[in-house]
Amino acid sequence: MSIKVDFFKVEVVPHDPNWRSAFETESKLIAIALRDNVVAIHHIGSTAIPQIHAKPIIDMLVDEVKDILKLDTQSSEIEALGYQAMGEFGISGRRFFRKGNEAGIRTHHIHSFEVGSPQIERHLAFRDYMITHSEAAQEYSELKRKLAQKYPDNIHAYMDGKDGFIKEIDLKAAKWRRASH
Repeated sequence: MSIKVDFFKVEVVPHDPNWRSAFETESKLIAIALRDNVVAIHHIGSTAIPQIHAKPIIDMLVDEVKDILKLDTQSSEIEALGYQAMGEFGISGRRFFRKGNEAGIRTHHIHSFEVGSPQIERHLAFRDYMITHSEAAQEYSELKRKLAQKYPDNIHAYMDGKDGFIKEIDLKAAKWRRASH
């Protein structure tokens, strides 16, 4: 049963150590639903970065799906877990799913890309950079808190406010990743 989530209140909360187990539980269900089409599922987004504030939504990168078109045919299996299929949702080559609880509050996002997509590396590099560079992570945390206070009812303004910082970190993270591999 998919629960429709239309209104999105911007709420940023302190890190919750239970987010990790919530990811692990949900990722197992997704792996079962997608069977042999999925190579890996990663916890991404701010809930994957310890000690920073985040919207309490578990972001998952179902990366390296072997066949993105096959994923389209598997949407019903993901929808059976309570997700709403959103198609590419603004990022070419992505399949995006979102899930809310019984109260209509968003709880999970799935971002899926086919093997070889540069988006996979971008998401993982950002997460790993932020985990390794706590000063940048805290700066991001503070920015998110300020934006959530300024735009509690405007998710688009909140996202736009983070855009420049994220792009800057994406560049640093890519350079850092290349240097460390």
